[in-house]
Amino acid sequence: MNSRMPLIDALKGLAAQLIVIHHLASYGPLAEAMNRLMPAITLWIFEYGRMAVQVFLVVAGFLAARGLAPNSVPTFGNPLPLVWARYVRLVRPFMMAMLLAIAGAAIARLWMQNEAIPNPPGLWQFIAHGLLLHGLFDVPSLSVGVWYVAIDFQLYAVFLILLWMAGRVESPAGKLFGSVTLVAAMASASLFFFNLNDELDAWGIYFFGSYALGVMGYWAADSKRPRTWLVLLVAVGLAALLVDFRLRIALALATALLLGVSRVSGLLGRWPDSAVLGYLGRISYSVFLVHFPVCLIVNAIFERFTDGNDFAAYTAVLLAWSASTLAGGIFYRFVESRRQWWPVAGRPAKV
Repeated sequence: MNSRMPLIDALKGLAAQLIVIHHLASYGPLAEAMNRLMPAITLWIFEYGRMAVQVFLVVAGFLAARGLAPNSVPTFGNPLPLVWARYVRLVRPFMMAMLLAIAGAAIARLWMQNEAIPNPPGLWQFIAHGLLLHGLFDVPSLSVGVWYVAIDFQLYAVFLILLWMAGRVESPAGKLFGSVTLVAAMASASLFFFNLNDELDAWGIYFFGSYALGVMGYWAADSKRPRTWLVLLVAVGLAALLVDFRLRIALALATALLLGVSRVSGLLGRWPDSAVLGYLGRISYSVFLVHFPVCLIVNAIFERFTDGNDFAAYTAVLLAWSASTLAGGIFYRFVESRRQWWPVAGRPAKV
């Protein structure tokens, strides 16, 4: 397997940048300024920018299939070390970022009063984030968008459990059939039932359909008849959209199909040939984690030290965007990539 896939890096990098812009267009004085200066673009970003999370969901499923069951057959025994490895890999940088979010909110609070600024945290609030239970217990978030980290962990754990159940069968054919059947069944339940109930959006089962589209995209491309299985994947996705059209599911389906076709054609490992997109993909999780406190501080500076004129607004938006990416790069270099700081038992997850 190639250690780096340029297309996935590009998708992750662009999706992370779109989320940064979406949050700039949604929170604080800069959102109001953007809406005044470019209302049509800002409205589009506000309405559709959040859809970028579907790219992360599909990519996560695609990479989980690659790392845990590349031929639709589980390659691990005891799932518990892998669950723990995934938890630690997510939580260590996540909680470091939450400390930065608390500090960023405190700084922003000095210069402006705005509902976008999280309140000072309590002990239970901090512990709930550390346990990735903040969404399930409806605990106020320490930063915007951090619900996704808990969802990512839930999805990985559910996928592991399904693969482990399939792996209990003795024969390789039985393992393959069990893996595909169990994942397809859970995906169908999500696409045709759970995902239609927005009250379930704190649970991984709400998002498992998108995640499983990524899984199935990888398995389809890796099969002996990839075109047949990719067509079947599209058919299931279209059926879910006929039941209830959801743009998020349409985007997830398109992303899964793009990844599957790119793997079959060989483009996945060689296109696009861009060092910039590759770097943005590598730091995408770090950018996602640290961008909001950076944006809060720039919002506060804009509110406190300018008169809100057009030039100041444009400059502040560009500053917040570029500073978020710079902060993400620094965070990746000194926190996320330092995995030797937290050795864990078991084979590291590749997601």
